[in-house]
Amino acid sequence: MAQEEQVLVVPRSIVENVGRFQGIMPDADRYISVLFAPGAGRYMLRSQAEQDPSYKQIIPYVIMRSAGKYLTYVRGKRAGETRLVEKRSIGIGGHINPADDMGLFDPYQTYLNAVHREVEEEVNVQARCSERIIGLINDDSNEVGSVHLGIVHLWDLDSPNVSRREQMITQMAFLAPQELLAVRDRMETWSQLCLDHLLSARLDQ
Repeated sequence: MAQEEQVLVVPRSIVENVGRFQGIMPDADRYISVLFAPGAGRYMLRSQAEQDPSYKQIIPYVIMRSAGKYLTYVRGKRAGETRLVEKRSIGIGGHINPADDMGLFDPYQTYLNAVHREVEEEVNVQARCSERIIGLINDDSNEVGSVHLGIVHLWDLDSPNVSRREQMITQMAFLAPQELLAVRDRMETWSQLCLDHLLSARLDQ
């Protein structure tokens, strides 16, 4: 029998002590320094973490853009998070696992290792890119969001040369913001919030 996945979590109280928010928080730096302080996080069985809103699972959420268009896809029936199946997404990401540490004992570097691992597991990017964190995302309005905290990364690619690796990724394409707005109601909540933020903050330029 396969061993159950362990995922990185932080107590909800740590996040709320910095400042409670709903939706997108552009001021990510002051949260990140606390989230990845030594001893702030711990690993928990995923099945336990999914049922305990007193903890937040840390999730990188990587948005890819090329020539003003954003990578988007629909989560197929093989998606690991069954509650998001058939939802359109503009984010690539997943959980942080103990193996991401690679013997470094550096919480933030472990996180960055996980960001690139998750992207490489899901898609094949054959393009140069610049990357930056544009905010945190929190949505306590539903059962998925109540146990997760996202760190939103924006990758600007010099070409749209991205192909899928994961079978759960379907209908993948780069779409312009107006095309995404036309399908916004079919997106997962995090993608809706990110799209709104990209447009309102003029980050779509």
